[in-house]
Order: sequence, then structure tokens, then C-alpha cells
Amino acid sequence: MPAEAITPNTLRDWPLPEPGAGKYGRGQVLVIGGAARTPGAAMLSALAALRVGAGRLTLAVAEGVATEVAVAVPESGVLPLDQDDSGHIAVGAFSALADDAGSADAVLVGPGLDEPDGTRDLVAHIAELVGEETSVVLDAFALGVAADVAEQLEPLRGRLVMTPNSGEAERLLGRPCGDDDEADALEIADRYGAVVALSDVIATPDGRTWAKGTGAGGLGTSGSGDVLSGVVVGLLARGADPAQAAAWASSVHATAGDRLAVQVGPLGYLASELLIEIPRVLVELGR
Repeated sequence: MPAEAITPNTLRDWPLPEPGAGKYGRGQVLVIGGAARTPGAAMLSALAALRVGAGRLTLAVAEGVATEVAVAVPESGVLPLDQDDSGHIAVGAFSALADDAGSADAVLVGPGLDEPDGTRDLVAHIAELVGEETSVVLDAFALGVAADVAEQLEPLRGRLVMTPNSGEAERLLGRPCGDDDEADALEIADRYGAVVALSDVIATPDGRTWAKGTGAGGLGTSGSGDVLSGVVVGLLARGADPAQAAAWASSVHATAGDRLAVQVGPLGYLASELLIEIPRVLVELGR
């Protein structure tokens, strides 16, 4: 069956849950990432989650940049994570996450992580840290190590979202990507029990697929994927189910890029500029 096109009418017929009245009612988000050299990736994701209406935000980043991140993102609580001598998140750092991960409605792991051992350790333990109903998003470097700890991710089946680029998809598949993004996305979705957003396709473990029809080449820029994963985790925190969150996020992200392609140019706009457009796009779609 061909993928269903995601159009504005598709989304209006699939409305997001009504936001809660207060910040806890709108959902608690935990973003885990931000090594010493790359805290900006986690910050982009975190701000994107707030831009789609998530209520309470915590950023878990390397201790060496925690103070700077707290100043740069005053809307967020900041949790320092142990780091090694090179500024990478250290093996064993996950132990500091128990309280925040356990109370979060949605958790994102990956943006700004940059070293396999510490990242693999985080991903291997995330299922045991989060609540039984917490949704989890894996992005960026977390996807590069997920295949190594697939067994530990099994408890997250049905509440996991993955947002791989082609290189990360190849790691998840254990082979080169083919010419059919839909087939590759479906294979990953089935293998990990996850909703998968790969290129223009969203796939679910039960075989449903959607294709976004917007988004220009300008989205292929540094930080753009971090914004996308932040939109996903923010919508999950608000109560969207994984398929709905991925479909809405892919479309909102692409439409924001389309708007900037007109305002700025088809290339050269910044990922941080997408953040300003996100609430406007949501208003246009009636949410």
C-alpha cells in the first residue's frame, strides 16, 4: 500500500491533544545530550519542544557546559552529567538521570552526544530509567549505537520514536540503505518496535506509512535534525501518540523550512530560525 500523503487536511483531521492548563499539564520533557563541544544541539531540541507547547523542560548536559546552558536557556532546568577528560558524557553518567527521567512524560536522547562508549551506556539504560508510560525519542549519535543495545531497548517497543538520517539508518539496519526509503523505514520500525521518520517517510511497526509533501533543500543544514527531534518529543509530552507526533513534527518542520525558503532564500537559513516559525505553522494548522 503506498504511503499516505501528509497534507494540512490530514493533520486537521488528526488533531493534537488539547494542551493542559499549566506547565505540568502540557507535559514534562527531558532532553539528554550536549557534550562539552556540542551543547547547541541539545539546546535547539529543547527549545523546539517548548515551541510546540511542551510545559516543563529539563536539559541534561555535560557538567562542563551546564552553567552556560542554564544561562542560555533560562526556561529550562539543567542537570549536569559526569564527563570524561575530553568533555564527552562519561560511562555511568546515567545514574544522575533517575529522578528526572522517571517523572518525564517524554525523553529525547542523542542531540549533541559525540562519543560511543558514554552514549551506548546511556541508551542501554534509558528503558530502566523512564516511567512505564514515558515515550522515548532516539536521535543523532544515540541512533548510531542503538543497534548495539537493541535488546535493552525492547521494553520501549510501542513508545519509541527514531529519527535517523541515512547513515544512522544504515547502522540500525546493519546494511546499506536501499533505493526505497519506505521499505527501509518499515524494516527499522519492525525491528525496534518504533515509529521511524526517515527522509520523507514515517513508518510504524504495524506497517502504516505516511509521506510528507513539503520541505526544501535548505533543511539540510546543521542543527535542523535537532529541531525535528525536539518537535517530536514536545508533541509526545503534550500527549500525542508516537505516530501522530512523528507525522505532525515532520510536516511542521518541513513547512517551517518552506516559509524560510521564501523569506530568506532556498539555502542559507539557520536551524535556529526554524524555531520562530514553528508556533506560526501550528496556528495555521489550527493547533
